Amino acid sequence: MLNKNQKEVEELSNSSNIIGKGTIVNGSIETFGNIRVEGKVIGDIKTKSKAACGSSSLVEGSMLAQNAEVAGHIKGTIEVTELLILKSTASIDGDIITNKLSVESGASFNGKCKMGVKSKEIKIGKPEGEEKQVLNA
Repeated sequence: MLNKNQKEVEELSNSSNIIGKGTIVNGSIETFGNIRVEGKVIGDIKTKSKAACGSSSLVEGSMLAQNAEVAGHIKGTIEVTELLILKSTASIDGDIITNKLSVESGASFNGKCKMGVKSKEIKIGKPEGEEKQVLNA
């Protein structure tokens, strides 16, 4: 039986967020649920679920997700704990860190790629510096 907190986290991870075409978000985004970007995000994206970037999307910042599918342009580091799919229209300017990678013909990326990385826990709502302090303690 799930307790109240586990139920809330499960409900949050089933939520979906959409940044529509023509929309510009200036700032970082953190979510427990899925996120789909068709517009422009100037900032970092972090999700405990799936991130999908459509062919019209532009992300200027890093991305951290459990799974991701990219068809647009990302300028920054992508870190995916499970599977990253680069569609044929994807263009990545930055490093890729993932456990598994699928690249369709036509996709391009400029940067380093590290695969087979062990999963790390994605923490939502905690500053990066705070996570590091906990790890070093």
